[in-house]
Amino acid sequence: MDREETRKNKLIKRESAVSMGTAIEQTSVDWRGRPCKPNKHGGMTAAIFVLCLQAFEMMGIAAVGNNLITYVFNEMHFPLSKSANIVTNFIGTVFLLSLFGGFLSDSYLGSFWTMLIFGFVELSGFILLAVQAHVPQLRPPKCDMMLSKGQCMEAKGYKAMIFFVALYLVALGSGSLKPNIISQGADQFKKDDSKQSKKLSTYFNFAYFAFCTGELVALTLLVWVQTHYGMDVGFGVSAAAMALGLISLLCGTVLYRNTPPRGSIFTPIAQVFVAAITKRKQICPSNLEMLHGSQFIVPQQNLSGMSSKGSTLIHTDKFRFLDKACIKIQDGSSTSESPWRLCTVSQVEQVKILISVVPIFACTIIFNTILAQLQTFSVQQGTTMNTRLAHNFKIPPASLQAIPYIMLIFLVPLYEIAFVPMTRKFTGKDSGITPLQRVGIGLFIATFSMVCAALVENKRRNHALNQNRTLSIFWIAPQFLIFGLSEMFTAVGLIEFFYKQSLEGMQSFLTAMTYCSYSFGFYLSSLLVSLVNKITSSSSSGSGGWLNDNDLNKDRLDLFYWLLAALSLVNFFNYLFCSRWYSYNPSLLPVAPLPEPQPQGHDPENPN
Repeated sequence: MDREETRKNKLIKRESAVSMGTAIEQTSVDWRGRPCKPNKHGGMTAAIFVLCLQAFEMMGIAAVGNNLITYVFNEMHFPLSKSANIVTNFIGTVFLLSLFGGFLSDSYLGSFWTMLIFGFVELSGFILLAVQAHVPQLRPPKCDMMLSKGQCMEAKGYKAMIFFVALYLVALGSGSLKPNIISQGADQFKKDDSKQSKKLSTYFNFAYFAFCTGELVALTLLVWVQTHYGMDVGFGVSAAAMALGLISLLCGTVLYRNTPPRGSIFTPIAQVFVAAITKRKQICPSNLEMLHGSQFIVPQQNLSGMSSKGSTLIHTDKFRFLDKACIKIQDGSSTSESPWRLCTVSQVEQVKILISVVPIFACTIIFNTILAQLQTFSVQQGTTMNTRLAHNFKIPPASLQAIPYIMLIFLVPLYEIAFVPMTRKFTGKDSGITPLQRVGIGLFIATFSMVCAALVENKRRNHALNQNRTLSIFWIAPQFLIFGLSEMFTAVGLIEFFYKQSLEGMQSFLTAMTYCSYSFGFYLSSLLVSLVNKITSSSSSGSGGWLNDNDLNKDRLDLFYWLLAALSLVNFFNYLFCSRWYSYNPSLLPVAPLPEPQPQGHDPENPN
């Protein structure tokens, strides 16, 4: 009897350690709010419905975003510069709003209800765009912007209002959906369970495969529909794709494992900083037991021999000044301190994790700046090249963006089937290589994309100026292919990294940081172009700068690409430093399963 009680006490103590730690395991619930059953809820079966939403939503938003400038310029008659700003502001807003969607999901609504609500918001935006594109009274009179020399009537008043309302309904819906699609699918697997860790890594690869599939269909089939049947039909197809995605989401309702919201995710973080600043003059004790909420704390240096690190809160030595938020003031009174003056070690360790991931996030901004060039200047390169594939068929330069996705449709499954099992044998990691290693490989490869782009542009420019020849558009395909390969490593690795290092209640918000990196990358691209033009124009006598002319034969786009290649290489070495400095929080590592209960009368610690 004593032995049985001893075994139960050990289990209770272990469970208490988990609850006092980072709260890495929280009861998941079904759609009715009841605790989930392992054999009924979650798993890849449930994740498939989310992956379908990912593919269909990507089809709809990519078809609108990639061809939006055509509609804004030709149908709404905004000037070219203003049209370009409308498109870039729209794309940037989509990515920035992902932070709002992640916060709303983690704090108040949960991923499922956030996706459902904002999915219908995005659908309503698509429908409103289709209606406006179909009804002539909702658009300015028809006019050829290329021939009228600025005499076309620009959309104003209620016509412009309808357009911007529709456009930003799409942005609000898509931005709020993106991080929750990833986190909802990943929540179907227990990231702290070593048995499901392999499936979780597989899910992230499948999520990127769904993304590539949706993007490829949008860049080929849907853009072709818009070109041949009109933008109203194109917007309508985007609405139909979004509707199919929502139907897929609803079909999996009874199978989902849902993570309940936990209230504002920023309040506990703010409390740590306020308490640490308030007690900044205090001295951090060397004895961890003097910190508030340290009953089950294990120092990081005492991890050796632990069979299950994931079940215990690990105290880390980084950012020790934050530990001051856990110091108890001994003034002889029995009055407890306010949560804004005294925090638990668990809260502090959560904030330490958030601070630690910021440098990793920052290292991916240059990567997305390169992506912005491929979607702008590289496409402009294609317009100056020979686009003829056959006698009566020309390749639209914008369709070059489909090249990496065609490749990735084959590479992503190959990565999962061949590369991961092979590297797993050498590394022992469930995902073959760690997420940080995967991001690093992608950042390194991205440099060669810009090197290739610079060499091709130099060759194209020399042929145009010196030989009066036009190169085939296929010369710029390699830079898209190389970047597509780098994106397979960086994009998936970053999402996996943020999700696995996130704490319960913050998965969607941290996942949203991946999309926020896209936004910062595009904004940095605009800033970099302006800065380069300003510097090079002042240093070159009478010249307008590398990128100041509308004629690529007069610009020096090749030099700009070399600059980006250099920045990318410097960024890669900076990433090596940041990733070596970063250490995975042991509290978030997979949990080894508890040993099976021994038969009564047998004590594993005393076999005799």
